[in-house]
Amino acid sequence: MNASREAGGEQEKLWNGLAAQAWVEAEALLDRTFKPIEELLVAEVCANSPGRVLDVGCGTGVTTVGVARRLGTQARCTGIDISETMLAAARARAERAGVHVDFIRASAQDHAFHSASFDSIMSRFGVMFFEDFTAAFANLRRAAADRGELRCITWRSMTDNPFMTTAERVAAPLLPDLPPRKPDGPGQFALADEPRVREILERSGWMSVELRPLDIPCTMPENALVSYLTRFGPVGRALMQMDAPSRDRIVEAVRPAFDSYVDGADVRFTAACWMIAARGRA
Repeated sequence: MNASREAGGEQEKLWNGLAAQAWVEAEALLDRTFKPIEELLVAEVCANSPGRVLDVGCGTGVTTVGVARRLGTQARCTGIDISETMLAAARARAERAGVHVDFIRASAQDHAFHSASFDSIMSRFGVMFFEDFTAAFANLRRAAADRGELRCITWRSMTDNPFMTTAERVAAPLLPDLPPRKPDGPGQFALADEPRVREILERSGWMSVELRPLDIPCTMPENALVSYLTRFGPVGRALMQMDAPSRDRIVEAVRPAFDSYVDGADVRFTAACWMIAARGRA
């Protein structure tokens, strides 16, 4: 493992604490639920057969390993994340898959990448958590080869993704200390605003910036829904710190709000995302 300085701040604490624990515990469920998004990103990244690929905010490594499998030994794939907990799961995934992937425990915002060391930089839901977006994307631009590609999938707005905010809307009266979403701060919907994303990328030195809306059907088993809503998002993190009776009371109030998404044995929702694409300057 390579590492730069210890990443600081709230994101460091979050992704080496409850959030990371939740992702690792639910790895199989999340892989299944977001598989259509993984497949789309991996296919687009691999279309031009890049020789050196960086996966930003790689988490438990599903997209990193997916690219490494697709490209084979012709490519060198690297994942970077601030979470040691999630990287341990990513290394185990790569070992099970029989592929070689390098993993770096660091923040991509300020890690000292070698200049022009990647032909393709990718991310699935991993670039919305920077403290300084312009600095982060400028650092990634320096890491990209001339004409190197950037492809990231991020969430569109909260309004476009009602499934993702159902739990907190319903639980808010019962959890008065629930932290509010910060539209422009690090978080799930930080890169929802198209003009803002364009401005950040262009200011960071990227060119040919494109944002393509994606509406991707996702499915999870109905019997996994309670596990999902008690682990993820602001409500999930709050519930993980509560005693069992209090947690059960919140779940009893929140679970019926998801009935409209239930279709027999499945829960179906649409992930409203952006496919962000850009190129490094020649």
